[in-house]
Formats: sequence, C-alpha cells, structure tokens
Amino acid sequence: MPKRVIVMNFDANAKAFQAFSEVKKLHASRGIKGEQMAVLTHTDTGVHQFKIEDFLDFTGSNKTSTGGLIGMLVGILGGPLGIMLGWFGGSMIGASRDAKEIQNAQVLFEHVGQQIGVGDTGLLLLADEDDNRSLNQLIMQELGGDISRFDYDEVETEIEKAKEVEEQARVRAQEDWKNSHDQNDTQNETH
Repeated sequence: MPKRVIVMNFDANAKAFQAFSEVKKLHASRGIKGEQMAVLTHTDTGVHQFKIEDFLDFTGSNKTSTGGLIGMLVGILGGPLGIMLGWFGGSMIGASRDAKEIQNAQVLFEHVGQQIGVGDTGLLLLADEDDNRSLNQLIMQELGGDISRFDYDEVETEIEKAKEVEEQARVRAQEDWKNSHDQNDTQNETH
C-alpha cells in the first residue's frame, strides 16, 4: 500500500472545505487510510504564506498541524528557502483535470505554490492508497478538483534536504552579515 502526499485544488475555496468533510467520511468508510489532512489557504498579504485553516490527524496520536509532515512542508514553503528559490512563480506543472503521479518529489514545493494560488484554498492529505478510484471519484468527478500525488518517502527526503539547505543558508547569511559589518568597522577606524 503506497503512502502518498496528495495535493488537491478546486475552482472554488468552499470546495476545499467540502472535500475535507467528504474525505473524513471516505476514511471512516475505509475508502482511504488517511494519516493527516489539512485545508490550506495561500494568503495574499504580499508575502507568500500558507495558513492551515483546518487540520485532522486520523491516527489519533494528536499530532498538531505543526508537528507532522504537513506542518514541515508548510513551514518550508513559506520560509526563506521557499521565497529564495521562487517556488511560487513559473508554471512548472500545468493544471489538467486528471490525477498526476509525480515521481520527483522536489517539484512538490513549487507545485503546491502553483496549484494553490494566492488567495486560493486547497487540501493536503497524507494517506495510504490501495486503490485511488474512490478519492479520484470524489475530488475530480463530484467536486471538479485536481489531484496530484507524490511519494511520501521522496517528499520526506526532500523536506530533510530543504531543512539542511535552509540551515546552511542561514549560517552563511549570518557570516556574510558579520563580515560586512566587520569590514565597515575597519573602514570607519581608518578614516
């Protein structure tokens, strides 16, 4: 049973909340085996941020929206690395009305920023899927949304890499800042 990170987007924000409710029912009827799910809004405050509007931990382990993979993903997207690498611009993946099986999880970061555009609301789901037909039927046929699937392990690896790069960039920025001020201090002392 492959574990997936599933991104869903819709033509109307209210459909993301409807999908959240319907996916809970699908999980209860064993149509999918969910782990975590979140409704995300891509805020339009001039800074790219994702706000978790609603969150559910299906496992009962009471993870918060910030404690699991969804929280880490949202943190990276809205963090300095997401902004520096421009994961909110371009059109790396076109929107089409079919389920996408995306092999390279690295594109997830840009994909989420593209599919859940500024001012839009979408749904993220971590789930094991034996059969994707019930979720496809609900999201694409009944709600008119799009679905993109990513391999969970690949996404987890990419998140770890992103966290490492973000830390390296932070350390480098601190060093550059300190060095630039040390140079200014030296120049001021010679004048």
